Amino acid sequence: MRSQMNIPKTKKRWRRVDGILLLDKPSGISSNQALQRARHHFCAEKGGHTGALDPLATGMLPLCFGEATKIAGWLLGANKAYEAVAKFGVVTDSADADGQIVGRYPLPLISDADLQRAFVPLIGKIQQVPPIFSALKREGEPLYAKARRGEVVEIDARPVEVHCIKLLEHGDDWAKLYIECGSGTYIRSLVRDLGEALGCGAHVQALRRLWVEPFRNVAMQSLEALLTDEVSIGDCAAWRTIEEALAHHPVVHLDDDEQRRVRQGQSLRDREPATGALPSLALDTQGRAVALMESDPKGGIRPNRVFAS
Repeated sequence: MRSQMNIPKTKKRWRRVDGILLLDKPSGISSNQALQRARHHFCAEKGGHTGALDPLATGMLPLCFGEATKIAGWLLGANKAYEAVAKFGVVTDSADADGQIVGRYPLPLISDADLQRAFVPLIGKIQQVPPIFSALKREGEPLYAKARRGEVVEIDARPVEVHCIKLLEHGDDWAKLYIECGSGTYIRSLVRDLGEALGCGAHVQALRRLWVEPFRNVAMQSLEALLTDEVSIGDCAAWRTIEEALAHHPVVHLDDDEQRRVRQGQSLRDREPATGALPSLALDTQGRAVALMESDPKGGIRPNRVFAS
């Protein structure tokens, strides 16, 4: 019998894959682990995710492949919605159920009215202190690495925006919340601050991301089904194109000459810049994404991100 060590390993044949997979991330793995499993499944040369979900959390994790990685920043900065279960009376070092318990406190009688009052200072443009167990970096190292070594790290509050907090269900020591928020908002911090406002402490017991703008009320692909059923891009209902991801941007239609000039990095002097915060999406005559266009100080518009043909 041949030694297993002498059997040559099959080299994975990586390929160019362009698009976005709306993954329903399972609990128990990191966002990067989920990305790498999907990337290996598709044999995609290049991939990235658009904002990490905690290992505890489930739900929508847009994975960008190939040319779609060029718009990951726009999805990272998009509005998001969550369902969170807050557990009252128990505080953990990570502000979620994966952390170590650092305090237990008596539970007051918490009414719906108490919760609604506690929501008020947490909604709008607020200053939020991120949890110490987070991927934010200090001196080039994630804060969670410092926290695991027991280091004491001072974290400054950061501006975030919470659009709404709604009470869905409520028990004696828990509440299920619906939250819409902007980029950079930590749900763990919101729940931690809610517990402090109620005087009993709290942590996130369960968390699910429902949507990421602009992907509302759309299908997601479970990681288990993706891998076990060997789902391909062609039959994946949760696969989205760059054009679909940027459909809410103002559109500029290019003729063949304009497309060539844009791909060479040239400005279009006779085109008016889009109004508002979003750059224009330039499409070729076939409706395919050519570039994201921004205002040129010298007049017209110029390419900001160019997509390979």
